Amino acid sequence: MNLFIPITIAFSSARCDIMRIIYELDDILYNVFLTGLTLVLKLVAGFVPCLYCKLPLKESFAVAILLSCKSFPEIFIYESTFNEKYLSHATYSFLIIYVLINTAIVPVVLKSLYDPKRKYVGYQKRNILSLKPNSDLRILTCVRRPDNISGTIAFLQLLSSPNHQLPIVVTVLHLVKLIGQIVPVLISHSKNSKRLIKDSYINTTILAFNQFIKESLGSTTVSMFTALSHENLMHEDICMLALDQATSIIVVPSGRTWTTDGVFKSDDEAIRRLNMSLLERAPCSIGILVDRGHFLRRGKKKKNIDVGVIFIGGKDDREALSLVNRMKDNPKVRVTVIRLISNQETESTNWDYILDHEIIKELKNSETTNNFAYIERNVHGGPEVATTVLFLAEEYDLMVVGRDHGMSSPDFSGLKEWIELPELGVIGDLLAVRDLRSRVSVLVVQQQHHA
Repeated sequence: MNLFIPITIAFSSARCDIMRIIYELDDILYNVFLTGLTLVLKLVAGFVPCLYCKLPLKESFAVAILLSCKSFPEIFIYESTFNEKYLSHATYSFLIIYVLINTAIVPVVLKSLYDPKRKYVGYQKRNILSLKPNSDLRILTCVRRPDNISGTIAFLQLLSSPNHQLPIVVTVLHLVKLIGQIVPVLISHSKNSKRLIKDSYINTTILAFNQFIKESLGSTTVSMFTALSHENLMHEDICMLALDQATSIIVVPSGRTWTTDGVFKSDDEAIRRLNMSLLERAPCSIGILVDRGHFLRRGKKKKNIDVGVIFIGGKDDREALSLVNRMKDNPKVRVTVIRLISNQETESTNWDYILDHEIIKELKNSETTNNFAYIERNVHGGPEVATTVLFLAEEYDLMVVGRDHGMSSPDFSGLKEWIELPELGVIGDLLAVRDLRSRVSVLVVQQQHHA
């Protein structure tokens, strides 16, 4: 696909002779007419059934164009018939140029007629904030490398409730880069599945999550899948599986890794591109987990794991607060909500401000457990926000923040100029910088965009 087809196309194009088309136009005019007539008939044959099935007009045009266009495989047919002397040189040149024009124009036209992100748009709210109080939480978590397994399981353990009142349903998707195969494959690892997986990494993931199921004592249901796909199409598998499983949030690794000593190790650009695609297309909320590998080990030594939520305002912060609210019933988790109040925040009829005030009011009224606390801190401008956030990073094992903060955000203009990971937002990027010596892990939450 990447080597021989381009060489073949270049070779066939080099054999074209445009001057022969001009000089022999009278001889090939009948073939030109048949080509145009065939194109019109194909367009009509593809367009009319779409209208009959009540597809939108633009999508009907897109389907008709997609079904009637010529593509590169046609070149191989023309090449063989020309070699067998069934086509004249002028006809061969015309057909090759016609195919090349098709392949150049059709993608541009389709892009203007059809937006592939539309198929991920949900017709209902799929986020944690909209869930009923006692409903189960459905999570799709993605594993790309073996070192993602421990951090993912540690995060799920924070959400699992020993009293079974708030069950979680987890779908684990192991992402594997597809090499040497054209068609992507989605494999289900159910008990009835007879398909064998020889990849040791995949088997390690299955064994690790099976152990997690045993330790959760029935409060967690886990189903596992493996997606063998190209890197630029992995977001398609994730979004379609999220739609199929009706998940409320997708949790993916950030791609930034550290050594066991807390020293920055590497950035995986492929995972970062995947996360950017998911932020644009995800049919539900999404969380990006920056795992420093510490809160899992620290949780084994300490009685409680300290989870902090930085709340500034906006729908992403409200979603982050709703997620952490599910951790309060876990006796091993101690939750602290830190609200940063800026001098720009004024009482108004702004809808976001009203919703922020209501969710904070509910939190204050429900502050009855010993493992939950709420504090407020005043900040003035970006530098003070950065100082406060970095100071808080020393006090917690896991920080949960929203990606965007809406109208309530302070002046971040100075901080945005130094941002390294835009997919994490300003606060998430501050907590995930390379030279930060803190061991805090970070979960950046974005609420469902397309609904």
